[in-house]
Amino acid sequence: MGIISVRVSEDVKRRMERLKHINWSQVVREAIMRVLEEEEGRNLARAVLLNEKVRKKAPAGWNSTEVIRYWREHRY
Repeated sequence: MGIISVRVSEDVKRRMERLKHINWSQVVREAIMRVLEEEEGRNLARAVLLNEKVRKKAPAGWNSTEVIRYWREHRY
């Protein structure tokens, strides 16, 4: 497991020390995971929106079956 350091003010440190029953390392890990999941979800949503914007629509009357058959017949 990797190690990171977090700096808090002296006041926050004193308040944390009063609550000895709380595992502050676990609180920080959970907060980091929550932020990572939110950001990754946002990135996925942005990717979906971008994909929708750049995706081209087929022209009216275009028949994909005919195009596939044409290229299968002419590839060799």
